[in-house]
Amino acid sequence: MFRSSTRSASQQARNFASVKTATAGAANARFFGIATAGLIGAAGIAAYAAQNNVVSADWFKSGSKEAPKTLTDPNAWVSLPLVKSEILSHNTKRLTFALPSDEHIIGLNTASALLTKYKGPNDEKPTIRPYTPVSDQDQRGTVDLLVKRYPNGPMSNHLHDMEPTQRLDFKGPIEKYIYKPNMHDTVALIAGGTGITPMWQLTRAIIKNPEDKTRIVLITANVKEEDILLKREFEELEQQYPDKFTAFYVLEQAPADWPGVGGRIQKETLKKILPGPDAKNFKAFVCGPPGFYAAVSGTKKSPKDQGELAGYLAELGYTKDQVYKF
Repeated sequence: MFRSSTRSASQQARNFASVKTATAGAANARFFGIATAGLIGAAGIAAYAAQNNVVSADWFKSGSKEAPKTLTDPNAWVSLPLVKSEILSHNTKRLTFALPSDEHIIGLNTASALLTKYKGPNDEKPTIRPYTPVSDQDQRGTVDLLVKRYPNGPMSNHLHDMEPTQRLDFKGPIEKYIYKPNMHDTVALIAGGTGITPMWQLTRAIIKNPEDKTRIVLITANVKEEDILLKREFEELEQQYPDKFTAFYVLEQAPADWPGVGGRIQKETLKKILPGPDAKNFKAFVCGPPGFYAAVSGTKKSPKDQGELAGYLAELGYTKDQVYKF
């Protein structure tokens, strides 16, 4: 029987069916210095609170103007310095970049991404890669990227090798799916590997809004347990919002005592967990490597063309309008 870390998959599925380390020096002193010596100004407290999700920075700025956005032109590159590099696993880091001021936000909507650019001294042309930040859109002063290192990935290797105070170019926003509160009764987030990052962005937007009653079921597939990104964060959400958020973890190389789903993601896995294709106002979101797309939903033709629905979701009877491919 499939089981998540807290409840059995069959029980969770029934519920869904029945109910609608490195730190910088002087360049980042404004960010890291706020936690020292008790000499903390109002702007520093606001930035620290927003960064650590203590309270909203708006609490400190009652009556203030809307936060300025860092990325305002999808055609203009903005250079930002790295202020923190945190090792999360053997091949994954969380990188924090400073925005122009403590009051700036990155300037993305749900769901959207940004582009990064790097050109090495011996490169003929720059490397450009898209990323979805894992920091909230209203986080002030900094933006966080979750980066998995790939052996032959020029951008991921560069990002992992970056030291605090080094800079990276950003551009955006790159609009994806324009989400509005309560536009769906239930959303299914089906992710493979680093495809989890847009799912985190969407989950946080829904969970943070008390007026949004959308229910979320997450299915994330990885090779080993150590490869599961943001697992602790998702588990905390599941504990805090058990009636709104449920997560399932699929491991290709699952240990004998693994409480989640073992093996590769299969059609029967989705059939057992997801609401059926006749569910009212249901939307599935898919993100992952090319092979994952091919198996689950079929691939996109281009960034602006979703292509035809194929794979397991098509075989289970879902329609093209019920599925969005990031």
